[in-house]
Amino acid sequence: MNSLARDPKQLGNLIRRVRKKLGLSQTDLGTRTGLRQATISSIETGNPSTKLETILAILAALDLEFQIKPRSKGWSEDIEDLL
Repeated sequence: MNSLARDPKQLGNLIRRVRKKLGLSQTDLGTRTGLRQATISSIETGNPSTKLETILAILAALDLEFQIKPRSKGWSEDIEDLL
């Protein structure tokens, strides 16, 4: 799965989608990461003040990784839906 997220809301949508695909509740993901369910909810709704350390813990718990690469134009279907 390759998805592109360019802002906190898109990243939150991506995290939510993967969590649900894995059959995890927000509480389950919180247990895996040592975070409260409310924190997971806040991240999934696009909280822009989330610490990078927290995002990395969530990505690891979902078996995802963070990559840095040159910005591309990207196709609209590659960027997370904002809805």
